[in-house]
Amino acid sequence: MNDAAAAPEDGARLAALERENAELRGRLDALAAAGRTAGAPRPVRHRGRSTAAVVLIVLGALLAPVGVVAAWAERTLTDTDRYVATVAPLAEDPAVRSAVSARMTSALMEQIDVGALLDGVAEGLDEQGLAPRVAGALPMLEAPLTGGVESFVRDAADRVVASDQFRDAWTQANRVAHQQLVAVMRGEGGDVVQAGEDGRLTIQLAGVIDLLKDRLVDRGFTLVANLPTVSASFVVLESSQLVEVRNRYAQVVALGQWLPWVVLVLLGAGVVAAVHRLRTLVVAGLALVAAMLVMALALAVARGLYLDALSGLVLRLDAAQVVFDQVVSFLRVTLRTVGVLGLVVAVAAYLGGSSASARSLRAAVGKGLGGARGWAEGRGATTGPVGTWLARYRAVVRVAVVALAAVVLLLAPSPTPGLVAGVAVGALVLVLLLELLSRPVAAAGGDRT
Repeated sequence: MNDAAAAPEDGARLAALERENAELRGRLDALAAAGRTAGAPRPVRHRGRSTAAVVLIVLGALLAPVGVVAAWAERTLTDTDRYVATVAPLAEDPAVRSAVSARMTSALMEQIDVGALLDGVAEGLDEQGLAPRVAGALPMLEAPLTGGVESFVRDAADRVVASDQFRDAWTQANRVAHQQLVAVMRGEGGDVVQAGEDGRLTIQLAGVIDLLKDRLVDRGFTLVANLPTVSASFVVLESSQLVEVRNRYAQVVALGQWLPWVVLVLLGAGVVAAVHRLRTLVVAGLALVAAMLVMALALAVARGLYLDALSGLVLRLDAAQVVFDQVVSFLRVTLRTVGVLGLVVAVAAYLGGSSASARSLRAAVGKGLGGARGWAEGRGATTGPVGTWLARYRAVVRVAVVALAAVVLLLAPSPTPGLVAGVAVGALVLVLLLELLSRPVAAAGGDRT
């Protein structure tokens, strides 16, 4: 009887508990709905920080090409070794050699008066009482004789520009001329290098022509030994912008020294201001790559416009093309270097980011290194306490490796794309090696037990 009476009571209690639970769930749902309609607190979007990051990154990317050009111009104008390294290879180019040889030949032929020589010969024949017909025939020889002399001088000039003496003279002349180039940019003038109001940068060839005269004398053409010093110039660069650079030399130097650092500060500040810094670092690196690609395209367009402007004004357009390419050679290297650096930064930031693909890649690499470490430890090869220390301070070691790579690039006198890529690969290999050598704490504790 007692069991039969207790059963209805238990059923009633269970029904009461169910009703109470239903009421509680209804109240919770009502409270949740009321919170949504009343405007519950939402996650902070940090719009100010995101806007600041975008502005700083865009501004840095826009100024990056200007900074590269300014740094190239400043170093070319102020660094003698860089200037010589820029123009010295021109002495090896066949087109430039041919243009210099033609300029030397024309300058020397302007001093050789074949007609006057024939007049002197005619006077000598008259004094010796030879027939007037012989003397009268001499003027008809002026044209072929002039052509023969010019061919003889041109052959000697070709030999001069192909000699080691010409290369040495060209290099030394440009080394001395660089100091005068700086003087020209400061408005003080110069004898070897001249920058005129027409935007032409020329180098004097008097020393090389003296070398040609000596070569002609050695070959029996002693007439040139009595010629005065021949003043002739060779156009290294022809641009209206050269006058503007000369007029604003101090500003160009200051801009080249400071603007690259301003660009780095802007990009760094944009990354620091961002909410998702690694993601922003990827964007900054890719923006830097895009800026360098745009600058390279602009340089190619400028090359075409420059050559089109010289068409019909210079005798050797191919030589002008070679000169332009050589003058901007270090600028092109700098563009490639900065572009590769931006790509390396973007890839490194991606690999360290929180995207699913990056996490999967890191997990796969970690699993592979862990398997290799376990295989080695199973055969008695272990790093012991050193590996435990590396595992404990893994983050600090990685930062040290990155900092070391950055210092190597900053201290390099002339960074190149190969150097940037080599340092990046070396840093990656070093990080992977340290990861392989590090021992998880659990493994170390298992050894102690």
